[in-house]
Amino acid sequence: MIYIHESSYIDLDVKIGDGTKVWHFCHLMGKSVIGNNCNIGQNVVIGPDVLVGNGCKIQNNVSLYKGITLEDDVFVGPSAVFTNVVNPRAFVERKSEFKDTLIKKGASIGANATILCGVTIGEYAFVGAGAVVTKDVPSYTLVVGCPAKEVRNIDEEFSMEGSNLGGTI
Repeated sequence: MIYIHESSYIDLDVKIGDGTKVWHFCHLMGKSVIGNNCNIGQNVVIGPDVLVGNGCKIQNNVSLYKGITLEDDVFVGPSAVFTNVVNPRAFVERKSEFKDTLIKKGASIGANATILCGVTIGEYAFVGAGAVVTKDVPSYTLVVGCPAKEVRNIDEEFSMEGSNLGGTI
């Protein structure tokens, strides 16, 4: 069963998997695909053409733009920011210059982190709260700061037990 709060707007050609919940004031745009058992927090905008895997948690005030893919079990903390153009200008249309961003399985992005377009965040990587990611993050790696720098490698056990890097669960 899918839950969609009455204040949210879902375009007709969006696919939403079973068990997914879409909370207050969201807009899911055309041709986006949302997996099973996802939790889409308040005031989230997704799409168009965004792919969200199974079991993802997208917290309040996040926008996922065209070219962004979240694999399964990705956590995106509150007010995290994603971009899709390297050098946006209000007076120059750059839709042909969108760069794809890939967040791999099990990765976690802390509250208020900024993810610049064109990067890949590896499997089970952690991006600390407030970090600014300007380049690829390897799998099982913790990055923090501005710009984000590798702090340490993390193992699967650390990934499963969690840490205090920011965001809400």
